[in-house]
Amino acid sequence: MAAVAAAQKNREMFAIKKSYSIENGYPARRRSLVDDARFETLVVKQTKQTVLDEARQRANDTLEPEIIDDTPIQKDAEQTTEDDTGLTEEEIVLANAIAEGPEAEKANQRAALILRLREGMNSLSRVLKTVEKYQGIVIHLETRPNQRDNGQLDALIKIEMTRVNLLQLIKGLRQSGTLEHATLIGEDNISAKNPWFPRHASELDSCNHLMTKYEPDLDMNHPGFSDKEYRARRKDIAEIAFAYKYGEPVPHIEYTETENKTWNAVFTTVCELMPKHACAEYRKVFKILQEEKIFTPHKVPQLEEMSNFMKKRTGFTLRPAAGLLTARDFLASLAFRIFQSTQYVRHTKTPFHTPEPDCIHEILGHMPLLADPSFAQFSQEIGLASLGASDEEIEKLSTIYWFTVEFGLCKENGETRAYGAGLLSAYGELLHALSEKPEHRAFDPAKTALQPYQDQEYQPVYYVAESIEDMKDKFRRWVSQMSRPFEVRFNPHTGRVEVLDSVDKLESLAHQLNTEIMHLTNAINKMKAPVI
Repeated sequence: MAAVAAAQKNREMFAIKKSYSIENGYPARRRSLVDDARFETLVVKQTKQTVLDEARQRANDTLEPEIIDDTPIQKDAEQTTEDDTGLTEEEIVLANAIAEGPEAEKANQRAALILRLREGMNSLSRVLKTVEKYQGIVIHLETRPNQRDNGQLDALIKIEMTRVNLLQLIKGLRQSGTLEHATLIGEDNISAKNPWFPRHASELDSCNHLMTKYEPDLDMNHPGFSDKEYRARRKDIAEIAFAYKYGEPVPHIEYTETENKTWNAVFTTVCELMPKHACAEYRKVFKILQEEKIFTPHKVPQLEEMSNFMKKRTGFTLRPAAGLLTARDFLASLAFRIFQSTQYVRHTKTPFHTPEPDCIHEILGHMPLLADPSFAQFSQEIGLASLGASDEEIEKLSTIYWFTVEFGLCKENGETRAYGAGLLSAYGELLHALSEKPEHRAFDPAKTALQPYQDQEYQPVYYVAESIEDMKDKFRRWVSQMSRPFEVRFNPHTGRVEVLDSVDKLESLAHQLNTEIMHLTNAINKMKAPVI
């Protein structure tokens, strides 16, 4: 789809171009999804400003008079400078797409324009003549009185024309005296400047922007920095993950005796602490994993067997990650019930602490709860909320993820238990979190999203949910207030994320829901029927 392609091109223009470590700008030594999001926001803003400034300068150098309704628009130097400074991001994205070559220039583009008409229907008539002049087709048109000024009209016009003509049309409309303003949004009512997001799990192959920070090749404080063999091992496993493509089985890693001993040390400790400190959902799945001989003391489980186990229980699957993904890429995978997991093992010097997540943290911390239906649903909803979200909202979602999925606590029979992966796989912080030293606060997404966190030592504040279901309900209410101008849903039949932006899509969803309600009603009636 043209709009999706434009948004993806936009992401390529503005996204992080390389991995980041302490040496080239990343401020923290302990890996955190929250710092990932904040740092990515900063880099994207800086990159975006540079790209936009360069594009606006090029536009000034090649400026030609625009024509509306056969009339050249004459502007003095001061006014021209103001207009070019305001060159919109959508125009720059479109111009860059056109610059790819003759075929891209002539490609048809669907788009929607939101216009504020100063002179009502007279202005609309001029706009439609201009669309016709640029050989455009009007697909949809609607108007309404402006809410602030009844003397003006707002118009929504969906059009189709070649990219080069669309760019000329937008430039002309923006400089027209008959319009208060003109806004371009992409097909599916998603602006070209909204962050691109995957629509199918296969597109996660493009979601591999790494945040390389506290790693053995880069940081001399890393326990594996002086271990050449360990560094080579990490590199080999990363290359295997880089080569992975959607639909392939997760590559088998033959873990060494040293790596299996490290697993054994952590696994044994978790088994000792889990009965008293872990939530019931975690304990239940952990026991099943032991019964099925996937969790054993003497060998690191393979991601493929973990993936198959999770898929049978909740539909979640795994794909290997070469390193620490950016917050946006990591959260996007959750929308498809896919968890991106590393396959390397922490250094043997520090078996009970790792400066960045390894497969032990992810297998012992995350995966048991991803096999719990209620928690899997919560994880997916965080992922769906992240699709197309602004950078600022990605920061908030990452903070909520940090204080729930990574370091969350919940009530259970009057006691406080842990469900966060960062606690369940690190006994030191687990004991600290459940002691009287830190502050425990009731989970409230609006407040949790703004909570500063500590990345150098244990958290001073933890959030306690009444239950996982209560946590989901509160999160859903908070997400409904996000600024994203569209709603998405995951279609389990097609494996695709759908943007709910048309009557047809809503009717289809309503039909599916009616069918499910019918099955539910029939089941209830049959259960109520007397046994003959």
